[in-house]
Amino acid sequence: MKMRRAFLLILPLFVWLAAGSASGQIKVAATHPILGDLVRQVGGAGVTVLDLLKPGGDVHHFEPTASDLKALGGVRIVFASGKHLESYLPRLKDSLGAGVTIEEVGRTIPSLKIEQGNGLFLCCPEHAVGGIDPHWWHSAENMARAARIVARTLSTADPAGATSYKANGETTAKKMLSLKSWAQQQFAVIPRGERKLVTAHAAFGYFCREYGFQFVPMLGLSREDDFSPKYVAAAVKTIRDNKIRAAFPEDQANPKMLKSIVAETGIRVAVTPLAADGTSKGLATFETMFRHNVASILATLGPSSP
Repeated sequence: MKMRRAFLLILPLFVWLAAGSASGQIKVAATHPILGDLVRQVGGAGVTVLDLLKPGGDVHHFEPTASDLKALGGVRIVFASGKHLESYLPRLKDSLGAGVTIEEVGRTIPSLKIEQGNGLFLCCPEHAVGGIDPHWWHSAENMARAARIVARTLSTADPAGATSYKANGETTAKKMLSLKSWAQQQFAVIPRGERKLVTAHAAFGYFCREYGFQFVPMLGLSREDDFSPKYVAAAVKTIRDNKIRAAFPEDQANPKMLKSIVAETGIRVAVTPLAADGTSKGLATFETMFRHNVASILATLGPSSP
């Protein structure tokens, strides 16, 4: 009788533990909101995702705080953008120890180097030449690659969920490629000679390459880069020489340089700023950011634009 009573007392604890195990969730983290959303799509019910950088944050200058490190307790994988975007990764790795995998998702995605002589760039800020553009997630095709990378990484950490992760990864990759086809159709109304994108900082190289635009970034790879009269003069000359119609502000960038260039050239300014760093509030998933940017460019450079 005593044994039966002891069993009945232990049984609820056993059921609770079994339920926790059956949920199969592994705890992971993402260093960027767009990555966090991607991991949720691929991981599905198998993962719980902690976002280190929140919407509205500065992707170029973020550093994890002590409370962030505490929240990372129990995390098995940290998904990072890579390509030197997160300068704090070595320190984070030391803090977390050997049991945590840091997956730089962008590591195997082909890099875009900012260099003179590359026809993609009509004008490059001198202080950005030679740099590797870390904003690979502006390309829908790169996001499709990333979905498969995330699926492989999750499958290695959690073999029991591998079938689900692989299926979700393929579904997400197809969704990204569908968005690429949609954007190509949207941009078909803009003549090739009109596809010139003037922006605040050098965040849209992968986007421009994917959709046949030539790129004129006013600043370097960070939206806080300093500018000088020399850079303004070079940009003004490029805009005049190429008869560029409009410039695009960014919703989290200092508009000072863009205003100077607009005053010099008289070109229009897009009504809707572009979302450049993937952390804008309300636009912190790839699809919302991407559709927003496509709509802004069409409204400014499309046939129905002023």
